[in-house]
Amino acid sequence: MDIHKIKYFSIAKLATMLCMSMLLGCTSIPIMVPDMAMAPSHPVQLDDANGPLTAQQSKAILARLKKNGDDTNIFDKHLALEAEIVGSPLVVGNKVELLVDGPTTYSAMFAAIENAKDHINMETFIIEDDEIGQRFAEQLISKQRSGVQVNLIYDSVGSINTPEAFFNALKEVGVNVLEFNPINPLNMRKNWQVNQRDHRKLLIVDGQIAFVGGINISSVYSSGSFGKGSSSKSKSTKDKQPWRDTHLRMVGPVVTEFQKLFMATWSQQNGELLTARNYFPELVSKGNEVVRAIGSSPEEPYSQIYATLLSAINSAETRIFLTNAYFIPDPQLLAALKDAVKRGVDVRLLLPEKTDSIMVFYASRSYYDELLSANVKIYERQDALLHAKTALIDGVWSTIGSTNLDWRSFVNNQEINAVMLGQGFGDQMQTLFEKDLESSKLVTLESWRKRPVSSRIKERAARLWARFL
Repeated sequence: MDIHKIKYFSIAKLATMLCMSMLLGCTSIPIMVPDMAMAPSHPVQLDDANGPLTAQQSKAILARLKKNGDDTNIFDKHLALEAEIVGSPLVVGNKVELLVDGPTTYSAMFAAIENAKDHINMETFIIEDDEIGQRFAEQLISKQRSGVQVNLIYDSVGSINTPEAFFNALKEVGVNVLEFNPINPLNMRKNWQVNQRDHRKLLIVDGQIAFVGGINISSVYSSGSFGKGSSSKSKSTKDKQPWRDTHLRMVGPVVTEFQKLFMATWSQQNGELLTARNYFPELVSKGNEVVRAIGSSPEEPYSQIYATLLSAINSAETRIFLTNAYFIPDPQLLAALKDAVKRGVDVRLLLPEKTDSIMVFYASRSYYDELLSANVKIYERQDALLHAKTALIDGVWSTIGSTNLDWRSFVNNQEINAVMLGQGFGDQMQTLFEKDLESSKLVTLESWRKRPVSSRIKERAARLWARFL
């Protein structure tokens, strides 16, 4: 989980959750077919605001994307299979805005909420009772009172430190509040499992604007990570390191697909019948981006995001740039990264140098020697706590979302990502990755093997808990 708040848990809660986690957390990641990217598949189907495009229209759009991109066969080898894996359509006609760090993201969110006319749907792992959380609460309460219906899903474990009074204030004015898999035994739902958490970060306004990414609702994000500090001087952020994260703002037909994912979660969690609103308005083309919405759930046979990413990595021909906060790979992902290097692909991992979870930190580092020996390049972001979860493959396949590269995200968490196709957005992702590298340190195999014995012991110990972190 992100923003690990273990130190704030009561001893009783922590003991209970660890015991249940050990009993219920032994699920394995299904083995994916190694050559899945080369499997026979159907022609790629694209959708627009009016539904499926013709085969000829889809072919023309994909040809344009391929022409404008690098010399790569990722479109031929990957996209059709991805549709079979995920089921959700590739949607054209979207405008996607890259949001870097908390201040920019929150500003865009507050503006969208302020202009809401019909409804606001929010789904988040963490919503804290701090300066940022209170500002969101105030805006949501104000919009609810003005006649805009607000529906909120929050995770019980992620928001365990948020007092009941915080949510009661929302409920009192008519906000529909749904607690995902409550940890209170009195509120547990059928087939409840403590390890199954809602790690998504999703905000939809009027069915027309969608926000997706890695940013929770918390004041830890109140400062930017590239030297442009926040104007906020609250006690919650004073003297604390900035958090580096990435989010998206999207308008266009793909918003409908994200709305479907929100509605599915509400239904699966047996939420009360939602007040009638125009949740699925008619949407028109807003831009040129091709986007796919991907939601994964532990209820499914396998993680759709994991399978999609693995397929993209196996299809890569030029470069794989992964930025991730919590990197605890399973054997398949490790093999895919090493095999890519053997094919001549430039594989780079951007990982945290600082962390909010010491166990995850050392478990992640336990894989460094194996990866560095295979010529995978590893960089560690300095001067900020890296929390982003992004990928760029061959300069034309990008994804941003809530999914970490660890067992918890692939097996136990409900996650959400957006996949963008095309070099235009890929160039933005490349620029951001390179900017992060300027603030990062390259880890070399020679220097890595000179680390202290104490670090090696901690890495081995943490590695034993890899599946439970």
